[in-house]
Amino acid sequence: MARIPPPPEDRQPILLAFGAAVRNCRKGKGFSQETFADECGIDRSYMGGVERGECNIALVNVEKIITALGIQPSEFFKALDQSAKDEGKA
Repeated sequence: MARIPPPPEDRQPILLAFGAAVRNCRKGKGFSQETFADECGIDRSYMGGVERGECNIALVNVEKIITALGIQPSEFFKALDQSAKDEGKA
């Protein structure tokens, strides 16, 4: 049976901000979601869930995402800070 994700208003603010940061960085690097998921070694549908704030992603996958973006963790977390502010959660 397929898991039904919570509605956006019930998702954790940090997961929404993390997903927005991933999406913004991915798009900034010119990746499609599918190509980026392949680059990370993460299933495309799971990556979509990450970007929508539906998945509480494991640290090992956070590292895969940051590596595939070709940036330092500090750069990514600055983007996460900005996404949290944009979401009104910081």
